[in-house]
Amino acid sequence: SPPTTGIDVVRNKIKMFAQQKVTLPKGRHKIIILDEADSMTDGAQQALRRIMEIYSKTTRFALACNASDKIIEPIQSRCAVLRYSKLSDGQILARLQEVAERERLAVSSDGLEAVIFTAQGDMRQALNNLQSTHSGFGYINSENVFKVCDEPHPLLVKSMLGKCVEGHIDEAYRVVEQLWALGYSPEDIIGNIFRVCKTYQMPEYLKLEFIKEIGYTHMKVAEGVGSLLQMAGLIARLCSKTAPPAAS
Repeated sequence: SPPTTGIDVVRNKIKMFAQQKVTLPKGRHKIIILDEADSMTDGAQQALRRIMEIYSKTTRFALACNASDKIIEPIQSRCAVLRYSKLSDGQILARLQEVAERERLAVSSDGLEAVIFTAQGDMRQALNNLQSTHSGFGYINSENVFKVCDEPHPLLVKSMLGKCVEGHIDEAYRVVEQLWALGYSPEDIIGNIFRVCKTYQMPEYLKLEFIKEIGYTHMKVAEGVGSLLQMAGLIARLCSKTAPPAAS
């Protein structure tokens, strides 16, 4: 775990284990598994690299991390990198249904959909959200899930996108204004607009245009320009993609 992966632990515990002489069948090795290796300091990683070099004949190292770019290049070059994609909605749904059945949870189908939406392919996040909603409300439906996760409700975002597709800028802006008044951050709003847009039923060429504009706005928000005016500009650009040209 992160608090125990400093340079002292690498030089003492890990090195001591790697040095131990153990009689194993031919072809078998000692294995050291380091979880959340990306939280290790550069100094600890440099020390680990040296240990990996010296004891590679008798010990194998497995490093698990969330961000591989935080692992120094010398360690990466000595490892086979395995990248795991996010779980599909179907895989998460199957597990959630199994947990809900075993724990006898009161859950609705839209509640499970909401948990899957908020999890973004992360099983641990899905189970945490399921448990938190059950603990807080005793009933898992979409409304309760989004209260617990404190995310803009995708149905609101969906209605906003619908108004943009129809070119109704005033009605679309009212939804964004409502989300803003509820206290959601620009990052949360723009992130959910993108996630809903990906699965929204609309012509393909229009979806590509929408995603491009959402991406530009997300970039500006990430750079620190996260005002309501920025959101209003996005709505105007989305509506302009579908609005009929003004009569000359």
